[in-house]
Amino acid sequence: MNWRETLLLSWVMPMPRFTSCTGRYQLVRHVSFVDCPGHDILMSTMLSGAAVMDAALLLIAGNEPCPQPQTSEHLAAIEIMKLKHVIILQNKVDLMKEEAALEHEKSIMKFIKGTIADGAPVIPISAQLKYNIDAVNMCMVNSIPVPLRDFSASPQLIVIRSFDVNKPGAEIADLKGGVAGGSILTGVFKIGDEIEIRPGIVTKDDNGKIQCKPIFSNIVSLFAENNDLKFAVPGGLIGVGTKIDPTLCRADRLVGQVVGSKGDLPKVYADIEINYFLLRRLLGVKTDGQKQAKVRKLEVDDVLMVNIGSTATGVGVVAVKADMARFISD
Repeated sequence: MNWRETLLLSWVMPMPRFTSCTGRYQLVRHVSFVDCPGHDILMSTMLSGAAVMDAALLLIAGNEPCPQPQTSEHLAAIEIMKLKHVIILQNKVDLMKEEAALEHEKSIMKFIKGTIADGAPVIPISAQLKYNIDAVNMCMVNSIPVPLRDFSASPQLIVIRSFDVNKPGAEIADLKGGVAGGSILTGVFKIGDEIEIRPGIVTKDDNGKIQCKPIFSNIVSLFAENNDLKFAVPGGLIGVGTKIDPTLCRADRLVGQVVGSKGDLPKVYADIEINYFLLRRLLGVKTDGQKQAKVRKLEVDDVLMVNIGSTATGVGVVAVKADMARFISD
């Protein structure tokens, strides 16, 4: 019996729920999850979340035809971010007959053929009834290797959340600085470290030229899943407590910024020249014939949204030559 038959068997015959397990457990892997919306209007949000991922779980509803528009967009995001490790979860199999589930799996295999997810395991699950969740855990441990981390490099954290932890009406003496949440790419952060946040506060002068003022502070706390830390290393999601004015962190205002040691962060640029490639079809947009519209070539004066890391910003196209284009931030 292979693994696919084993998973199907556990779907047909629900696994018993153990409520009185005893003994000592061994921690095998610590995993942090980032939930990403898949609709086309939230594509930039999805790409921002994917910027800190090492692997992806592609969730596909088993009681709907595959692919749905948001499924195509999720897979496109996975390919854009070059995530090599993918696990496909065929959800809601408790609402389907066995024959329908097998036919739906065939449509999934056809959908992913030739993509970066080609060959990825497809696991039938019921998130509502918690069927096969143990199989998902096993697959994550066995098929997704632990990424190599660089602890010796200068520390850098990419921000995907920021917030003000103070409650309305708090006394001045009780106010706390803003919190930046994200994933450490390289290096190690420790409490008391002096940090810099770039690009920081972005403004425009009288001539319309962009001005960036980095934010400097110190780390006053580090935490992950309600655990206070003395230091934090790459991997997982980390909350960094600072002395920054909390109004600068409120409502995710620091999303897209990079946190690092003072003087060690890369420079800030307002224009960039890149090599690019276009998707074959326009995601989320269909013509009258219900076929996805083709993507037209870039042209000068086009206005685009560009994602770099977790940064999403509007840019204007000022030059195009073959597969190269130059963008200037607006």
